[in-house]
Amino acid sequence: MSPHDDGGPLEAAIEQLRGRAVVVLTGAGISTDSGIPAYRGPNSRPSNPITVQEYMGSAEARQRYWARNHLGWRRVKWAAPNDGHLALAELERGGVVRAVITQNVDRLHEDSGSENVVDLHGRVDQIICTDCGDLLRRRTLEEMLTALNPGFVERAEAMGVVEAPDADAQIDDSLAREFHVAPCPRCGGVLKPDFVFFGENVPKPRLARALKLVEETEALLVAGTSLTVMSGLRFVRQAAKAGTPVVLVNQGPTRGDELATVRLHSGTSQTLRAFADALLPARRARYEPGADRLAAEQAIR
Repeated sequence: MSPHDDGGPLEAAIEQLRGRAVVVLTGAGISTDSGIPAYRGPNSRPSNPITVQEYMGSAEARQRYWARNHLGWRRVKWAAPNDGHLALAELERGGVVRAVITQNVDRLHEDSGSENVVDLHGRVDQIICTDCGDLLRRRTLEEMLTALNPGFVERAEAMGVVEAPDADAQIDDSLAREFHVAPCPRCGGVLKPDFVFFGENVPKPRLARALKLVEETEALLVAGTSLTVMSGLRFVRQAAKAGTPVVLVNQGPTRGDELATVRLHSGTSQTLRAFADALLPARRARYEPGADRLAAEQAIR
């Protein structure tokens, strides 16, 4: 069920959001314009992410993971919010968006100025010790790994590095085998990024908060996710079951397409900017359905 009025899907989406308190669910597709690769989508490279069982069960797997992460982290570290992130922050300040639930770990929503954010899968900029529970900044770990592995980045770049999602990278296995992993500086235990690995569950309090937000929202806006994993799809099913309008924005197909009230096959940056221009009083003059719509609609085809 995808109601399209005479203005097309963009206007149909705007009308579903207008006058409603909105909760937003975002995925990796919203961060691709910031240079961070996505697991899935039209331009995504094949990826085989590590599971929590592999990580915790094998010192060799942890060595390979940190060798790759030490290289891939650089892209996330310097990434900046794009126009999609900024548009959502403006919509929150304007009272349209109540909260953002993100499947991403890059913290770009917070960097853009969004304040009510549920980092469903955790955060890439923080490291936790699985033994003592101590936390440290990822930048601190970077300094430790650099000291333990002098010249590693230069050798890796000479051999070729392919960056992957979640601060991962693809490198030659022979290079990974020479990498030295840093232990917890407090207890010597196993360090792990403070985000949810594949095969790991979202912490119950965090999930409960997100479910409550979706339960109370007047509209659900889903942007930049294929909804392949249940952690995101559950919210769309919850909203659809309650009769809450669901506006879905994604370039490729999603598992929630049949549940969407309006489905836009488009990138997130331009579309979210169009939403902000149309829904915020201070910006509404910029949104002209006759002219400005053409640019936004081009991304929907």
